[in-house]
Amino acid sequence: MLPSIRQMDNFDLNLLRVFDALQRHGHLGKAAVELNLSQPATSYALKRLREELGDALFVKTRSGMQPTPRAMQLAPVVQSVLADIRERVLTAPNFEPDKAQRTFNLAMSDVGEMVSLPKLLQRVTSLAPSVNVNVVSLAPKQLLSALQRSEVDLAIGYFPDLDGVDVFQQRLVRHSFVCLVRKEHPAAQGRLTKKLFCELPHAVVQAEGRRHEIVEQFLKEHGIQRRELLHTPHFLSIPMTIAMTDLVVTVSSDVGEIFSRIADLAILEPPYRMPHFDVKQHWHRSQHDDPGNRWLRGLVHELFVQRAD
Repeated sequence: MLPSIRQMDNFDLNLLRVFDALQRHGHLGKAAVELNLSQPATSYALKRLREELGDALFVKTRSGMQPTPRAMQLAPVVQSVLADIRERVLTAPNFEPDKAQRTFNLAMSDVGEMVSLPKLLQRVTSLAPSVNVNVVSLAPKQLLSALQRSEVDLAIGYFPDLDGVDVFQQRLVRHSFVCLVRKEHPAAQGRLTKKLFCELPHAVVQAEGRRHEIVEQFLKEHGIQRRELLHTPHFLSIPMTIAMTDLVVTVSSDVGEIFSRIADLAILEPPYRMPHFDVKQHWHRSQHDDPGNRWLRGLVHELFVQRAD
């Protein structure tokens, strides 16, 4: 017959340590020393064990405390329970990158993937060859919920809606915005004036990320109107489109640097004092003390934090 929940609730798990010490030493005094208890206290604990389990467990003989058949049957079970408690409950988990087999789920926009993912993957694969990375893109409300459920380990990028007492964040780098034109564009030979900015045809990228909203809000607040020839939800076509037309595009400074390396583009300063924004990494309180998450956050910080001059 299985013990009732009430019986289990009343059982003192510390008695298992007494049982284990008596089983190994076969001597009340030696068990007491190991347990840092007095002999009377150890004797009383044995009395309680006998009452709880309905068996003498250990019988005093000339050679010491002899285990009963019931005690010999229980010994490996008790040892296993205590080992599990020591190794799985009381021992703090660790994360060894070179041995770890784990998949980290990262939330990033397509811009974030383009800017940060190659460098991050290069470091992860060199330090943790059996670790995998899964990138997801979620709407703000979905992202918060996914962080709460530990379905996303880390969100890296510009996520102004991610806040709350249970969401931690760490600033990595601050960016502004630049304008891109083809290198042979007449505007590339000089300064991009306010007049040119408004007259030139623009490509406007309305991607899933939130960065473009900063520019659009700035232009709206300052009553700045431009010729919006192209609207696209994708960044992928922008470098070639700008390199082969007279269009100008306004992108964040980190994106502008990458695009200028993969196509014949010139970077121009906007004629307006554009706002800045912070790229951060975000994680939920439930992941704060997880060794793997802590390792990944440290790696991201090391790779992308903007150092003070």
